[in-house]
Amino acid sequence: MDIQALDKALQEIVNKRTELEKIDYNNPKYDDLEEQLHDLEDDFQSEYGEYLEDALQDVHDELCPDNDVLMPIAYLGKGIPVEIDKYAGKDTKLILETNPTRLTLTIGKDKKEVVWTAK
Repeated sequence: MDIQALDKALQEIVNKRTELEKIDYNNPKYDDLEEQLHDLEDDFQSEYGEYLEDALQDVHDELCPDNDVLMPIAYLGKGIPVEIDKYAGKDTKLILETNPTRLTLTIGKDKKEVVWTAK
């Protein structure tokens, strides 16, 4: 697995999402940017989806076995809420982050721990 290429692909998606968020839906560029984003996400899923799904399954099995594993791209950005017995009653999310590519677990607003790093 080319970890640098994986991280670069994720960063491209993040950058395209940021670019899209900065413009209004009525902007003539919006549809083109949205299509570019979907193409980047599809390519990413084809190239790295299986690798990341395996990692996500391992993390889910260990931390939150009652939650379904979603497509990796869903964890990018704001993350996915998960239920973790150890942190019952707290707002917990798994987030896919870049530089380096990793999964972090956020607990509430103040605590964050890396639970997996791409190797």
